[in-house]
Amino acid sequence: QVQLVESGGGLVQAGGSLRLSCAVSGLIFSIKTRAWYRQAPGKQRELVASITNAGTTNYGDSVKDRFTISKDNTKNTVDLQMNSLKPEDTAVYYCNTQWGSSYRNSWGQGTQVTVSA
Repeated sequence: QVQLVESGGGLVQAGGSLRLSCAVSGLIFSIKTRAWYRQAPGKQRELVASITNAGTTNYGDSVKDRFTISKDNTKNTVDLQMNSLKPEDTAVYYCNTQWGSSYRNSWGQGTQVTVSA
């Protein structure tokens, strides 16, 4: 199993920045990818950003050039730096990993990000 705990959410004004962090524990050696997803009220959960073990990143179109995903293998964390935040970035943000030979999903409990206009 892989366990995930997010931190760093909160309320910020449009144009501001926040940094989310996800602490990863458990079968870390089996992790294939790390990612952040978000879900706004009434909408489906969507991919924000992902990073592979080799460091290859992928971003959702709406956050490109504003958000940066990174991982720290010594601290076992995966962070999401969010700049130039917009009200439409308001959502619950979830940390995700895919692990094991069958790419099982693990999810954190989520952290609320609210961007005021």
